[in-house]
Formats: sequence, C-alpha cells, structure tokens
Amino acid sequence: MKETVFISSPLEEEYVARIRAMDPARIEVLYAPDLLPPTRYRNDHKGGPFTRTSAQRARWQDLARQATISWDIPDAEDLAIMDGLRWIQGTSTGIGQQAQRLGLDRRDILMTTARGVHARPLAEFVFMALLAHWRGLAFLQAEQRAHRWQRYCTDEVAGKTMVILGGGDLARGTAKVAKALEMHVVAVARDAAKARDHAHLFDEVLPGTALRAALARADALVLTVPHTPQTERIIDAEALAALKPGAILVNIARGQVVDEPALVDALRRGHLGFAALDVAEVEPLPAGSPLWDMPNVLISPHSASTAPSENARITGIFLHNLRCWLDGDVGGMRNVLDKQLMY
Repeated sequence: MKETVFISSPLEEEYVARIRAMDPARIEVLYAPDLLPPTRYRNDHKGGPFTRTSAQRARWQDLARQATISWDIPDAEDLAIMDGLRWIQGTSTGIGQQAQRLGLDRRDILMTTARGVHARPLAEFVFMALLAHWRGLAFLQAEQRAHRWQRYCTDEVAGKTMVILGGGDLARGTAKVAKALEMHVVAVARDAAKARDHAHLFDEVLPGTALRAALARADALVLTVPHTPQTERIIDAEALAALKPGAILVNIARGQVVDEPALVDALRRGHLGFAALDVAEVEPLPAGSPLWDMPNVLISPHSASTAPSENARITGIFLHNLRCWLDGDVGGMRNVLDKQLMY
C-alpha cells in the first residue's frame, strides 16, 4: 500500500514536487494550495486569516482522512478525523508543547522536528544584537544624525564570557560564532556529561545546578532551551539578579522560559544592560507591554529563525526521514521527538 502524505500547511510547489518525485510508486502526495491560507511572508507555515467555505471544508477533511503522514502538525479538528495518521513531520524545532496541547503525546503517532534548520539564522540574530550593543551601533547612528565627528572608545567582543542555557543544536550554532570571535563559552545543560559532537565548541559544560554561579560570570546569556515544565520561568528574578551587572540577555528559546515581569524590572533598574527577544510569554507581544518602548530592548516578532533556505532544509530532513520510513528504518530517522522530555 502507498503512504499518503498530506501537506497540511503552506509549502512552495517546488518542494511539493521534490516530495512527489522521491518515490512515486510508494507515496501519494495530497496538496491543495487553494485550500491553504495565503502566506504573509516567505516560509510562512501558518498563513494569514483564512476561512474555508463549507465545500472547501468538506474537500479538506476528505484529504485529511486519507493521510498516513502529515507535513506539519494539523489542528485539533483535523487530528480528530485522521485515524490513519502515523507520522507527523514538524516545521519547527520546539513542537513539544504543541504536541502536548493536542494530545499527541498520548497517541501512537511518531513526530519528527526541524531541529538543525534554524541554528544558523538564530546564531546570526544573537550576534547582530550583541555586536550592535557592544560596538555601539545606536550611538554611532545618533552621532551620524547629528553630523558629529568625535572619536570615542567602545567595547569589544573578544574575551567576553557567554553563558548558553542549553547544549543542543541552537547552542551549537551560537557557540560556533562565539568561538570565532574569541569568546569564552559556557554551556549549562540538563545532562552535562552527555556526548556531543560539538562539545569542542564549549569551553565548559556545566550541569543545571551550576546555573546561578555561571550567571555571575556572564557578559551575555543566551537562552536556547525548549519550553518544558523544568524550564518554565527558569530565568526568574533570582536568576536575573545573579547575572553580572550590565549583562545582555538574548532569548531565542521560548518566552515562557523567562519571568517577564522580572525581566522588565531588571531592565528598568539597569541591572540588565540589554535584552534581545525573539519570543515573548504571550505572542503577539501585547501592545501594552512595556518591553515595546524600552530603549535597552530589541523586539523580534518570533522571526529570527525564518530565512530563505528554511523550507528547502526542512524538506531535506523530511525526504531523509521519508526514505527511512518507507524502508522500515525508523531508527535511522532524524529528530524524533521524545514525547516525555518534550524535545
């Protein structure tokens, strides 16, 4: 029997064609672009506001019912009728919370993530923020607007200590750039003794129990961990107070990892020198949030990981996994979600 791949979120035709062409004798691809929401930007996996007519909804549900494999995570209503679904390929790294909300942690459905796709663009975001702050971009722009030529002295990156909360793929991408800039890199990981191919990028790997001591040494703290019960608000008021005065915080993890009111307070007092936030506790960030107007905050609308290469790279992971799936080699599949650990 053929496997039936259901494209459940917007995807460019060229990548749909690559999936179709991989093994047409063993797979059928269900793709109905007129039933998918319009994309708002390149590699938009959600799409803009869109309501299907009753006829379109009937067609959509007919496709969903046939699926044995889904590209991206269907919504709760669709999942309820997808009795034959056995595997979901996510388009994000951090799908654990979504899987739990939809009850997929209690269903016998394999889930794979897009881990590895976003490390490079997120690392670039981290260093865009760090370099802009330490090298005084805002100051230079103000001087230029004032037509003022006055020499000055600013900070440098080399020799500073970066503490990365997490030791996985996002930490790898960030540490790679940090080492090139001659920073001292400390990773704080759930399992400090775990073997990692990229361990050479870390000068130190410490257990979670050493987090507070590590924070006191941090010129920059970069958050890369998934949102789990263990990481929820792990960066609380006490953790922020433990940071070296004037430190920078960059969050490329999830907003729930940080106690947001405590973050605002630390920024207002100047204990935290700068924060670059790609995520927020509530998304979109509410219009009334004080973070919007703070001069020492950079807000990114959860878009730092979105780059032109994203869907091509996710498709590459999916095709590798699909080949393994068709050949019965589940053990060879990449990025299988651990539903207990939620990553």
